[in-house]
Amino acid sequence: MPFERSRSRVLAAVAALGLMTTPVTSASADGHDQGPALLQCQGTESVAYSPGFTFQPRPFQVTTEGRFVSCVDAGGKVKSGTYGESFSLFAGCDDLLDGFTGRRTFRWSTGDASVAEIGGDSTAVAGQVVTTITGKVVEGRFEGRTVVEIIALPQPNALQCLTTGFTGATGVTTLTIT
Repeated sequence: MPFERSRSRVLAAVAALGLMTTPVTSASADGHDQGPALLQCQGTESVAYSPGFTFQPRPFQVTTEGRFVSCVDAGGKVKSGTYGESFSLFAGCDDLLDGFTGRRTFRWSTGDASVAEIGGDSTAVAGQVVTTITGKVVEGRFEGRTVVEIIALPQPNALQCLTTGFTGATGVTTLTIT
C-alpha cells in the first residue's frame, strides 16, 4: 500500500537510534505462546527519488530499500530482515518533513513477515532528516505488537535542490518491536 498524505506536504526520507529494552514473552488469548515480545534490529535504508526533487515541488517516484543486518529477538530466531516500498509523491526540498501513514512489510530471515500499519514524522537535525515511524503489527509474526523505527538520512543538499535535484540517500535505521 503506498504511503498516503496526512497533510499537504509529505515526507520522503526516513532515521536511526538504538532503543534497548528487556525481552519478554507472552501468550495469546487462546493460551498459545506468541513468541518473543521484543525484536531489536539495526541496519540501513536507501531511498531513491526519480526524477530528483528540487525546491520547485513536483511529482516523483520514491523507492525505499531497508536491510536489517543485525537482529536480536527474545526467541533467538530472527537474525535479519528487509523491507521495501515504491510510491509517488508531490513535494519539493522545502516540504519533506510532513507526516505520513501507510503499511510496511518486514520480511524476516525466518521466512515469514510482519505487516505493520504505520505513521511517521520527520525533523531536520544536524544535517540529517530523522524520521520516527510508529505503528502496530496487524498481520504475521509479532501480530499485535508495537513498532518503532527510527531512520536518519542525510539532509538534501541545497545545491542539488537548485540544479539537477536530490536523487537519493542512504542512512542508518533501528527497529524495535515490543
